[in-house]
Amino acid sequence: MRIAGLFAGIGGFEHGLHQAGHETVLLCEIKPEAQAVLREKFPGIRIDPDVRGLGPIPKGTEVICAGFPCQDLSQAGRTNGLAGEQSGLIHAVFEALRTRRIRPLLVIENVPFMLQLHGGAAMRTIIEEVEALGYRWAYRVVDSFSFGLPQRRERVFMVASHGDLRPGDVLLVDDRPLSRPETAVGRLAHGFYWTEGKEGLGWAVDAVPTVKNGSTIGIASPPAILMPNLEIVTPSIQDAEAMQGFDPGWTEAAETVERPSARWSLVGSAVSVPVARWLGEKLARPGEVSAGDVGPFPAEGKLPRAAYGGANGRFAVAISTDPVGKRGPHLATFIERPAKPLSAKATNGFYSRATHPDTRLRFADGFIESVKRHLDTMVS
Repeated sequence: MRIAGLFAGIGGFEHGLHQAGHETVLLCEIKPEAQAVLREKFPGIRIDPDVRGLGPIPKGTEVICAGFPCQDLSQAGRTNGLAGEQSGLIHAVFEALRTRRIRPLLVIENVPFMLQLHGGAAMRTIIEEVEALGYRWAYRVVDSFSFGLPQRRERVFMVASHGDLRPGDVLLVDDRPLSRPETAVGRLAHGFYWTEGKEGLGWAVDAVPTVKNGSTIGIASPPAILMPNLEIVTPSIQDAEAMQGFDPGWTEAAETVERPSARWSLVGSAVSVPVARWLGEKLARPGEVSAGDVGPFPAEGKLPRAAYGGANGRFAVAISTDPVGKRGPHLATFIERPAKPLSAKATNGFYSRATHPDTRLRFADGFIESVKRHLDTMVS
């Protein structure tokens, strides 16, 4: 299939779809540092800078991918929903479809918090938009961890079709639930965010929590990792690229136009490559969705984590976040060694927040003691 990649970022969607045999014919991305990566990795493909001024969609385009901005939809973001300046850019995609005869497949990606934010208003709006365009649709929350990556990263993917393809035959056919490892300080590596500690932690066992797109002022925000030997380290940007399924060094070209720390934002905003590849494989060879485990779609309030619908109604589906169910390498062996120790300043800040009388968190046995031990080591 021929792909138009909107909000392309560093090409996670497109790279995975290429691995599945598809072809990109158009890219749209506003950030110069991301454009530099796209020019290097997808040479010769037209790059439009702004979805609001999208040029002609190439003839024969069969799929539009839109991993649109999450800043107004994420739990840690502004929570303005689709009324927000960033996440609201998805409306430009619908407007482009309304004003053109082309009706390609749509593949949309964003954070699962949109399913509960303001009673699921953002996803309800998207569903109404695609239905008004004559599409039927399916969506599902998928975790990158089940694709062999040591990162807990849940994202909601929607496929919408105007033709014969049933979107559920793409998103809702593979289901291989994968058990998550239990906390085992001193035996497994554990990822957490050292920038938190009072109301949040992002704790992940044998994985890192979701790689973020950095702070609002452009400061890199890598997670910390408590290793089995109780050393606390931070992964490199190359580790982060690999945790998203890219080859280490994928975003090096961004440094030609922006400071190195910007690479963290690019990687944190990307679609995990193996997830996009799975989607591409299912687009090429759909399965057949089962009629089991189907229930009513709520008329109001929080939305289910998987559903499908169209002109004949809307339905919730009980299915896991694990289409592939592939267990990847242990986090401790995945990251490059020697890894950079978490600095004394960062450790002290986290420890102060985590032990503050007002903290709402409860920590695993041995964790806070390990943090204090690391702090003592770093200041000695």
